[in-house]
Amino acid sequence: MDRQLVWVKKERFQGWECSACHWEFRGSGAIVGNTIEEMQRDYERQRDEEFRAHVCAQHPKQRPKNA
Repeated sequence: MDRQLVWVKKERFQGWECSACHWEFRGSGAIVGNTIEEMQRDYERQRDEEFRAHVCAQHPKQRPKNA
């Protein structure tokens, strides 16, 4: 399955996650830059690097409580 970054809104999380597993982008460092554009590029770089590096098997989707 081809995994993708998807934007989600949940009760306790709003942000980017993997379409194939339960990985969520939380950011591992401060966003840096002298302008908003530089900060945006840094945020996107961090997000994309962490997404590429994550292993779906380490973030399995939770089974429904009624299953």
